[in-house]
This record gives sequence, C-alpha cells and structure tokens, in this order.
Amino acid sequence: MTDNTLDWTVDDAAEHYGIREWGAGLFDVTGNGEVAVMVNGGQARQRVSLLDIVEGLRQRDLAMPVLLRLENHLDAAITQINEAFAGAIEATGYTGVYRGVFPIKVNQQSHIIEEIARFGERYHHGLEAGSKAELLVAIAMLKDPESLIVCNGYKDEEFIDLGLRARQLGRNCFFVVETPEEMSLIIERSRILKVEPYIGVRLKLGTKVDGHWSEDSGDRSLFGLNTQQLIEAVDLLKGADMLHCLRLIHFHLGSQIPNIQNIRAGIREACRYYIDLVEEGAPLGYLDIGGGLAVDYDGSRGGSQQSRNYSLQEYCVDVVDAIQESLDPEAIPHPTIISESGRATVAYTSVLLFNILTVSHFEPGPLPEGLAEDTPDEVRNLASLLDNITAKNVQECYNDAIYYLESLRMQFKRGEIKLRMRSIGENYYLAVLQQIARLLPELDRVPVMLENLTEHLADIYYGNFSVFQSLPDFWAIGQTFPVMPIHRLQERPTRDAIIADLTCDCDGKIDRFAHPEGEKKTVQLHPLGSDQEYYLAVFLVGAYQETLGDLHNLFGDTNVASVRINGDGSFDFVHELHGDTIADVLSYVEYQPENLFKQFRNTAEMAVREGRISVAERQQMLGAFSESLRGYTYFER
Repeated sequence: MTDNTLDWTVDDAAEHYGIREWGAGLFDVTGNGEVAVMVNGGQARQRVSLLDIVEGLRQRDLAMPVLLRLENHLDAAITQINEAFAGAIEATGYTGVYRGVFPIKVNQQSHIIEEIARFGERYHHGLEAGSKAELLVAIAMLKDPESLIVCNGYKDEEFIDLGLRARQLGRNCFFVVETPEEMSLIIERSRILKVEPYIGVRLKLGTKVDGHWSEDSGDRSLFGLNTQQLIEAVDLLKGADMLHCLRLIHFHLGSQIPNIQNIRAGIREACRYYIDLVEEGAPLGYLDIGGGLAVDYDGSRGGSQQSRNYSLQEYCVDVVDAIQESLDPEAIPHPTIISESGRATVAYTSVLLFNILTVSHFEPGPLPEGLAEDTPDEVRNLASLLDNITAKNVQECYNDAIYYLESLRMQFKRGEIKLRMRSIGENYYLAVLQQIARLLPELDRVPVMLENLTEHLADIYYGNFSVFQSLPDFWAIGQTFPVMPIHRLQERPTRDAIIADLTCDCDGKIDRFAHPEGEKKTVQLHPLGSDQEYYLAVFLVGAYQETLGDLHNLFGDTNVASVRINGDGSFDFVHELHGDTIADVLSYVEYQPENLFKQFRNTAEMAVREGRISVAERQQMLGAFSESLRGYTYFER
C-alpha cells in the first residue's frame, strides 16, 4: 500500500487547495492536517480546528450538514472596512467621514443582523432596507442614533410612513428615490405627517463595469433616475419648497466589481452630478457609492468575475481620492461617504460543513484471466488495446476504444450478446481509459479530445447537503466557491472528484471549484475510510446563500451554529438553531402534518382490518411515521 504522507506536507495541501490565497488570513492548515479558523486574540493569533468545532457540534446533537457562522470574522470585516476608510481619510486629508450600511437582503438572518448592529455600533455602522419588512428590522435593531438607515427599492405609502416615523424617533433615515412617482408621494406623506424627510436620489450612471453584474450599470440599468427624471425631481422639490431635504445622491454600479478602474470611473461621474446638484441649491452632504466591493473567491487577486484586482485599502483610498479630485476644484465640502458593502462583510463569516456518504468510482472491476472462445472480437480488441497503450499512441487507442465499445453496445441492443459479456467489455474499456489518463502527464501536448478525460473519469462523492438549499448561487448564476476537506491534509489527496448532493436532480452537484490558478472542474479528495467520517467544507458562503435557498426535494434549512473564538484559543457556541424538520418543510408547501398522520393512521387501521398487519405492527408504523415527521430532512446515520 502506498504511503500518501511521503513527499507531501501540510504546506503542500495549503498550496494545493489555495487556502492561504482565498482564505485571506482567516483560514489556514494546522500541522496535523486540519483546517483552522484564524482570529486575532490575546497576544497572538489564535487558530481553532474546524474538526474540533465539528466534534462540539456532534456533542450538541447538531448533525451534518451544518452552516457554521464565525462571529469573529463578521466582527473583523466590519472593523476592517471602517478602519480602512478611516486610514484613507486621514492619509489624504479628507474632511468628511465614512458611514457604512449593511444591505439586509444579503443575509437577512436575525442573528447576523443582531451581530452587525452590535459590532458596528462603535463605528456608527447602519443598515440598508429594500422593503417594508427590512425597514422594520432596521428600525428595531439599530440602537445608535448616529447610524444611518438607507431605504432603497420601491416605496408605497406605508413604507414611506414607516421611514418618516423613524425620523420622528431621531433616526437618520434616508429615502433613496428610485422612480419619479416616489418623490411626489414622499412630499405628500411628509406634509400629512408633518415630518421633514431626508431624501436621496439614485443615479442611473453611464459608466459600465466588468463582471457578472455588468448589466446593473449603464443606461439599461433597472434602477435609478435618468437625467431628465432627475431634473424633474429637483424641480418638484423646488416647487414644494423642499429642496433643502435633498441630502444624498446614490449610485450602484453592480455587485462583485472585479476592476478598481470601474469604481473610480463611476465615482468621478457621480461627482459631476453632485457638483451640479449643489449648484442647483441642494445641500446634499452624503454620497452613497452603493455596493460592489468584491470578494476574492478564488484567491487569484485578479480581474476575473470570481476575484478582484485591488485590496480593501486600495479600494478605500481610490474612493476617497476620486471624490477629492472631483470636488476640490469646485471648492465643495467633502461629503459623508456611505458604502453598502454586503458581500464583503458577510461572505467569510459562514462555512457549510457536510459529510460524505459514499463514492462512485469510474474504474474497471476484476478483469478475467483469460477470454472464452465465444468472446466477441470487440472485447478481444479492447483487451489487446490495454496491453499495447503507450504515450505515443494514446489518441489512436482512445479512438479505437470508443469504436469497440459502441459496437459492443449495439450487439447487446440486438440481443447478440448477454449482459455479462457487455460488463466484461465495459470493464476493459474503463481500464483502457484509466491507463490513457495515467499517461497524459508524459505528453508535451494533450490532444483536444483527451483534455477532459480526467473529468470524465472523476469519482462522484455523494455529500449530505443540497446545492439548491445551501448554494443556490452555484447553480443559478455560476458562482464558484472554495471547497476542500477539513482534515487528513497531511495525506496526499489521490482521487479526482466532483461532489453530488442528495437531490434527485442533474444540477445537484458541484463540478466547478474556485482556485487561485483558475476554475477547476474537479477537486482532489482522499479515499474514504471505513471507520471515519470524511468532512468537506464550502467556504465564503455568508452572502445571499441562506436567503436564496429553496426547498428542492423538500430539503429544508440546515442546522446552524454560531461560534465565538476567545483570546485564549477556546471557543463558545453562542447560538444554535436546529434545521427544519420534515413536518416544517411539508407545512411550507401547504401540507398539514397532522392530516398526513391521520390519513396514514387510517391506512394502517384498514390494513389491520384486512389482516395484513397486527395491531402491534400498526403501533410501530405509527410511531415511525410520527418520528420521521419530527426528523431532520437530511441523511441521518
């Protein structure tokens, strides 16, 4: 047996999976081959093994899959962006201040919002609301009177009244006007309630950006006012003697902007609007640059859709510098800078943990020691190929193997050979392909037809989770995430794999993996052991994934646990939430669990009357049915 620890170190593992690039100093590999959470604490950096946290989850009856939230990383993200802007403001002599707001839509879970409000209070970090429900959350959660509430999205009378009541309570609540009709309604409701509003306008900039969300920018953007509508809004405020209420301009170029030049260009264009609106008589004072601060999902630090070509510090300096360059020549005071960074705030705080249930290998079974006289020529030819493959003839052997296999399968369809013979032929075919795959590294140039052979032969590792529930952006918009084992990293991973979930859907799989060297079609994993669970983690899943998840195959919300790592390296479970039961998810789609139980009980009673089962068996079945209703929707060992 090969010793997979020879010529392989944990540093090799860290490089192989790219954890020190996409992990951004928040995750690393320990000396005993486990993924660690890294935090600042005490006199030194502390590291806590994810495997130790998994053991704590097991002891608390929180079965896989689990969404693990790391409070320290959320605290760190809020600290970093506020301190980075503060540093940029000090370094450039900017006379305004920074006020961050977190868009609730990015992660609406109550514990996340509670933590953001608590951790952000020292920086007056606020919240952005895009609906009445989110506005209610923001008003209730924020305690700091200096924190901002920014109201985006379409607003009806009730929405506006809620925001005006927040103003009465002393909250800095801004209405960002998205459509011309909203301005008239804000004016009307403010007069009726006798509350002076804080008004902002959302600009529809001409600047285009790179990345997946490029259509959010430019003339065809779904949101914002064009120049004609903006002038009409200003005139409407002037006519109502309320131009002094126009305090803010807002723009949003798009989410996950990979190129810093796009951001600078957008700010420069927005500042021209700012200058002209000040000349129109609007006091302004606030410039909301929206979201767009990207997350380096693949660790490449480049300009791909999954990365960014700038650091947080560069982002903040460029924002501050671009505003100064635009406004200083006009002698216009520096505004308060608002950013709505959601993805960058919460992505690192959540990790999806799950166990592997089983594996399918695309490898040949035992090959016969000799072939019978009635063996078809196709099988004999496949056996001959296996004995004669070299690095020089791999393309020819590959073509021949496909031809012989197709011919063999046609014979089976015509009834000319039996199932056992087809199985022997397919085993030889797989053996030929595996041998070709082993020879490919010896080639100077891999033939085009063989470029995807490794993916074609990859194992399928079946994970205890649902892509649709926990990673909806993966299948919906092609977002990739870092995926790796959380232990056994002192061993060389030898199996190329894709990961399938529990759903009965061909899209229920992970077959694209973020990596600093570029997106990978497979991930290398370890062979499953017979006596040990094998745990994988998907990282950087804190943004959008919880909110967008659906109930495909009626797999519900996973178990959730929040961990706080202490300065001495210990950790506390500060929040635990058991995932949906089967009864829960059935009720979501309008089944009544008690009615289902009643119908099953009637069916069981009928079976007793018909003599199919005994009364004791009836009771056992009813107990099992009831227990299943109360059980987890995922696989339970």
